[in-house]
Amino acid sequence: MLGGPGSAVHRFASLTLHRVRDKRMNLHTAGHRRGVVAAPHASAVEDGRAILAEGGNAIEAMIAMAASIAAVYPHMNHVGGDGFWLIREPSGRVRALMGAGRAGSKATIRFYRDAGHHAIPARGALAALTVPGAIAGWMLAQEAAKQHGGKLPLDLLLAPAIKHARDGYTVTRSQAQLTRDKYHELESAPGFLQTFLIDGKAPDEGATMKQPALAATLDHLANVGLQDFYRGDVGREIAADLERIGSPVTREDLTKYEAIVTAPLSVNVSAGTLYNSPPPTQGLASLIILALYDRLRAAAPESFEHIHGLIEATKRAFLVRDRTIRDPDHVEGPLSRYLEAAFLDGEAAKIDMKKAAPWPDPSARGDTIWMGAADASGLVVSYIQSVYWEFGSGCVLPKTGVLMQNRGASFSLNDRAINALAPGRRPFHTLNPALAVLKDGRVMAYGTMGGEGQPQTQSAIFTRHITYGQPLDRALDAPRWLLGRTWGSSHMNLRLERRFDEKLIDRLMSAKHDVEVLDADYSDTMGHAGAVVLHASGTLEGGHDPRADGGAAGV
Repeated sequence: MLGGPGSAVHRFASLTLHRVRDKRMNLHTAGHRRGVVAAPHASAVEDGRAILAEGGNAIEAMIAMAASIAAVYPHMNHVGGDGFWLIREPSGRVRALMGAGRAGSKATIRFYRDAGHHAIPARGALAALTVPGAIAGWMLAQEAAKQHGGKLPLDLLLAPAIKHARDGYTVTRSQAQLTRDKYHELESAPGFLQTFLIDGKAPDEGATMKQPALAATLDHLANVGLQDFYRGDVGREIAADLERIGSPVTREDLTKYEAIVTAPLSVNVSAGTLYNSPPPTQGLASLIILALYDRLRAAAPESFEHIHGLIEATKRAFLVRDRTIRDPDHVEGPLSRYLEAAFLDGEAAKIDMKKAAPWPDPSARGDTIWMGAADASGLVVSYIQSVYWEFGSGCVLPKTGVLMQNRGASFSLNDRAINALAPGRRPFHTLNPALAVLKDGRVMAYGTMGGEGQPQTQSAIFTRHITYGQPLDRALDAPRWLLGRTWGSSHMNLRLERRFDEKLIDRLMSAKHDVEVLDADYSDTMGHAGAVVLHASGTLEGGHDPRADGGAAGV
């Protein structure tokens, strides 16, 4: 029976309580020898740390955290979303695990046109048009964990998530706020009100919320295996609920879906080799930004040249991204050509270090989580999981408790568009986990939520910590910026947290940047970033964003 003496849930609950009393959660932690984790929710951090303490490796800790955070941070991610892994192995090899869901077999342009739509709806059943890929990614990760000595059973890895979903978790400030803010967008989505309201109202921060159907699903998967999500009883129930609400995803779409293992994209910079995920993600843009900035040779951190240089590099990178990134089966030519020295040198030469280039360019929004883990064996994991917009499609499937993503809303109903909708096609993803293998012997996994802001925040963290040597906690805390449209706004400007120096703001405005200073020292608009670092000495360090609800911890 779930939760009884001797069960995985009972065993994990006892372990977690001991560890919480043993060490207070921090935004930054260092000097660990066995392992370290970082996540945007404190419960996920502690769950990952407890797996490390139990003898699990970094991949096993991440599987536990991926399940846990779906239970306690559902506005940001869920098992009905997608997920992407970068895993650096002790041998030095880096692999990408790509859990990108494909469009359902009924998801045709004609299907939406006949329903009277000129664009794919952002919410509701017609937004739930792609197969959830995250758990297929967990399946590959579980195999990888075993290849590297992982021995913990699946029921132990999923036990904390089951407990949170069954017994209740504490609603965070961001979940309470987003439930209120997005209520009118989501109220008609099947299952949303029944799942994410308490007594018919948006929950208050600090309230206890449960997801009993999700708990039952995870418990079933823990006993029969993750493949059941696609090809077993859980998959059958998911398909039946999707058909009932009118989604174009079918049972066959689920049964034939598989995540893939592939090589990441990479580029060399002065500090070492940078890795990121390939299409359909925007990982290429993240690499181009840092490779261009490396060529600009800006001397001083937090200077005009630093911030302006990264913003202008972002513009060049986004122009490449928007004309190239699509389903990898349809990418034209090798993307490595955009990471070669000749191309990067030419793009860097187009950047005016005194004046802003014209902007805007189309952008997107999103809600996501990034998490990291590393252990003493040399495993370093960068992972990102998302339902796209806050609460995704809003559709919660009643029999399984699965919250379906709305990632397919990024498809176009124009058959000539670069990301035109078609059955089986994978949509463009803002998700992109990052990893760096540095010449000084360090290995760093880093990333953030934030849609269009992900490559920008990655560049801020990397340059502050690696290029300019700021301590990790300071690099994560420092004020940030976002170029492009933010949620609920049509203005494509440059937004800054108000902690930036006034002289720097004046310089940016004088250089013709369209600047808006936010009325916040720390804004969720700037993403929730984190990083874990394996040092050459073998010690481990982790940190997470003060803008989020999590932290870092190790053993």
